[in-house]
Amino acid sequence: MYTSAKQRGSSRAPNYSSGGRTSNGSGRSSGNSRGGSSFGSRSASRSTGRPSFGGNRGGGGRNKRKSSYERIDVSRFISKSTVVEKEEIYLPTHTFGDFKIDTKLKLAIANKNYIYPSPIQDKSIPHALDGRDILGIADTGTGKTAAFLIPILNKILKDKNETAIIIAPTRELATQIEVEFNDFAQGMRIFSVVCVGGMPITAQIRNLRRECNVVIGTPGRLLDLVKRGEINLSSTRSVVLDEADRMLDMGFINDITFLLEKTPEDRQGFFFSATLPKPIEKLIERFATDPVKVMVKTRETSKNVEQDVIRLARGEDKIDALCDLLSKEKEFKKVLIFSEMKHSVEKLSNELVKRGYKSGSIHGDKRQNDRQRTLTKFRNNELNILVATDVAARGLDIPEVTHVINYEIPQTYDTYIHRIGRTGRASKKGVALTFVG
Repeated sequence: MYTSAKQRGSSRAPNYSSGGRTSNGSGRSSGNSRGGSSFGSRSASRSTGRPSFGGNRGGGGRNKRKSSYERIDVSRFISKSTVVEKEEIYLPTHTFGDFKIDTKLKLAIANKNYIYPSPIQDKSIPHALDGRDILGIADTGTGKTAAFLIPILNKILKDKNETAIIIAPTRELATQIEVEFNDFAQGMRIFSVVCVGGMPITAQIRNLRRECNVVIGTPGRLLDLVKRGEINLSSTRSVVLDEADRMLDMGFINDITFLLEKTPEDRQGFFFSATLPKPIEKLIERFATDPVKVMVKTRETSKNVEQDVIRLARGEDKIDALCDLLSKEKEFKKVLIFSEMKHSVEKLSNELVKRGYKSGSIHGDKRQNDRQRTLTKFRNNELNILVATDVAARGLDIPEVTHVINYEIPQTYDTYIHRIGRTGRASKKGVALTFVG
């Protein structure tokens, strides 16, 4: 239980206020580079006669925009979850063994100890195997990555000339997708290339010119490679948009439209999004053909996350209040702290290190290798505090985060929901705290 500063007898401790009603509430994949289709240069395409990512230059600009703050009722940051609701248990209609997929893929799934599919996998994979377009409304952590990787890998196992492009909003999410791809594709001689900003483009071009079937990347870098003639999407018949609404928020709508325009009309589309804003709905109407809509029912905020606010006393230093909180509460084992600006993230993390905390930071100005190194340390508990911007932490699936702290109030309530969703995962309890005032 959280207590007020007076109850703890400390003038520096933050005051938890119940100021509102309680509600219920690496670029190249592992493996030998020989074999499989090529996503390489135009010369490679001519020499092998296989699909490639070469040719097709074109324009297309970045539509960057700054989102404005919305007025958020602070009481929405408070939820004690005092009412226990009976949760509906989903009973899958299939096992993974029931799916009409290649035996090698079934073995790879069994090696991951997967038996029963998650709701989005259970509802979408059979339709995807029939070649249908899929519109999945689901959050991170619902199993959507396997929902598109399994059908795509099955297509490639049937025909090694098949290629796919997977578009994700951030470098971290693209890397996570590649890790899962490698797990499923191990020993199949099916290869991927990750193409993201912040990594040397020359190495990515070199890997594209080798034989691969799947490209996973962020919109900006993929657009750049298309313009350079290193990616040709004219024969790419599997396209994935992962976290489409986040790409809209980040200003990538023109980029992904441009990329989709380069794919053939008979492509199969996998469109996944936590929400369905109007621009994304229009995009899907334009590029999807009679998609199967799969909606995974989720609560607005996780029932496992207790939410509260931290009100600073007059004249109280914010960093002192944060450190007092971190040092006095034993349950702060793995903490993700959000701040708005890159420089403030770095400054806060450095200050925590000076005060003896095992802290690291991720933001857009850090090199990809540094970001990955920091994330690995956080996952492995070498660091127990990670300070991040929203964009850098977008799509991260880090297990056992005990607390999310909003050091600065998020710009939108939707962003708040995304932030606190980093804790309380896999039926574990979590706490989200927001500094206000």
